[in-house]
Amino acid sequence: MTPDEVLARLDGTLSLRRRIGYLTLALAGLTGSGLIGLLWLTEPALPARTRAAFALMVLIGLAWTFFGGWALTRRTPLYARDRVVAAGIGLGAWLIFAAGALAISTAPALLALVGTLGVVAVVNLGAARSARRRLIRNREALERRP
Repeated sequence: MTPDEVLARLDGTLSLRRRIGYLTLALAGLTGSGLIGLLWLTEPALPARTRAAFALMVLIGLAWTFFGGWALTRRTPLYARDRVVAAGIGLGAWLIFAAGALAISTAPALLALVGTLGVVAVVNLGAARSARRRLIRNREALERRP
């Protein structure tokens, strides 16, 4: 593959597979938020902590919905920016989950679960940032070639 072919592939649009994946993600986030929101609205006697948890779950679902829509509407190459944004949403969702879970209980099994999920979220964000840096570095190297 020549450098020109590589640059042409880098400047392409999202593949059909990725578009379907982002559409599925957006619809799943919207569906989850809608169902949780409906349950929240139809059960007015829920405890305050449950209402707060539902509100946060709706926000997390809407974040995934907006992310899917954002990724689908990009007209320029993403260079793994989508991975960084998704990892950031995942880390934010973990922080919300961790705060809520630890406010309820500090059982050893829960601490292990929260810690494991936190490590996964941080590693995922680091990998996404690394992939983005590598892709941008490769693109710049190809653009500088004679």
